[in-house]
Amino acid sequence: MTEFWLISAPGEKTCQQTWDKLMMATTRTNNLSTNNKFNIPDLKVGTLDVLVGLSDELAKLDSFVESVVKKVAQYMADVLEDSRDKVQENLLANGVDLITYITRFQWDMAKYPIKQSLKNISEIISKQVTQIDNDLKARASAYNNLKGNLQNLERKNAGSLLTRSLADIVKKEDFVLDSEYLVTLLVVVPKTSYADWQKTYETLAEMVVPRSTNLLFEDQDSGLFSVTLFRKAVDDFRHKARENKFVVRDFQYNEEEMKADKEEMTRLSTDKKNLLEFWVLLNPPHLFIIKYGLPVNFQAMLLQPNKKNMKKLREVLYDLYKHLDSSAAAIIDQSAMDIPGLNLSQQEYYPYVYYKIDCNLLDFK
Repeated sequence: MTEFWLISAPGEKTCQQTWDKLMMATTRTNNLSTNNKFNIPDLKVGTLDVLVGLSDELAKLDSFVESVVKKVAQYMADVLEDSRDKVQENLLANGVDLITYITRFQWDMAKYPIKQSLKNISEIISKQVTQIDNDLKARASAYNNLKGNLQNLERKNAGSLLTRSLADIVKKEDFVLDSEYLVTLLVVVPKTSYADWQKTYETLAEMVVPRSTNLLFEDQDSGLFSVTLFRKAVDDFRHKARENKFVVRDFQYNEEEMKADKEEMTRLSTDKKNLLEFWVLLNPPHLFIIKYGLPVNFQAMLLQPNKKNMKKLREVLYDLYKHLDSSAAAIIDQSAMDIPGLNLSQQEYYPYVYYKIDCNLLDFK
C-alpha cells in the first residue's frame, strides 16, 4: 500500500513514551499499521502569531510542491512511452524509492538550515520548486519538439513506397552512376501489376535498356523496381509509366545526403534517449499545517496503514488522543475563537496533527 499517515501528537513525559504508546496501540497487540519515527529537527518556530500567518502560505506551498511532483511523474510516464508500467519503480528521491525515502526521512540541514525561521525555509523551498517547475517546462517543450521531429523522420522511413524515404532500402550497386548518358529510375509498381510491368517497361519509352529492371524491395501493397534508360527518354518514360499506374519516384542516389539523413535519425534518437532522465524532486519535505501552536514537545510518526484495518486504526488513534480535543476544540469552534488566517472548518479534523502522503504519484484521483 502506498498511502501513509503522518501524524504528530504531544509528548508524554518524553517523546519516546508517546512513540511507545502508539506502537503498543497499533502494532504490538494487533496489525493495524507499520510505523516509523519521522524525524523533524527543532525548528525556529517563533510565536503563535507567526505560525498562524504562515498557515495559508504553507498550505499553498504544499499544493504547489505536490502539483510539480505529479507533473514530473506524468512527464516521466510520457518519455518512458512503452515502459509506463515501470514509472513508479523509477520515481526516486535522493537515489532511493519513495517509500524508503519517506520511512527513513532525514532533514537536509544544508539545504534548509534550521537556524533560519520557518518563513525563510518556506521561501527557500518555494524558490527551488519554482525553478524546478520552470526547468521542467523547458525540458518538456524540448522533448515535445524532439519527439515531433523524430516522428516525422520515422514516418518518412515507415510509410508506403509511394512516400517513404528510400535511403535505407537502396544500395549503390542498384544504380548506374556517373554516366553522361544513362540514368537509373526507381518505380513503384502495385503487386497486382508485376506481370504488366515486366511485359511493358521496355516499351514505355525509347532507349530503355533491355532486361535492366530489378525488384529491390516490397511492402504489403507494392514493389520498388529499378530500371535504366537514356537520360533524354526520362520525361517520356515518366508520362507513359503514369498512364499505366506505375509511379516513378523522384530520387537521386547521393551518399552524402543519405548519410546525413541516417545521422540525423541517430542523433535525434540519442537526444531522445538522453531525455529519459529521472528527475529527483522529492527532496523538499512534505509540509503540514500546525494545529497546536508551539510544538515544544511533539513526536512526529509515520504510519503505513494496513488497508483492511484503516477504519479500526482511526478508532484506535482517536481513543489514544481524544483527550486532546478539549484544548483543540476551541480553535476549531469559530464561534468561540476566530483566529484570522486560520480556517480549519472545511478540513478533516482529528485530535492530532494529521497529513496524508500518497506515494502513487500517477494516481490522480
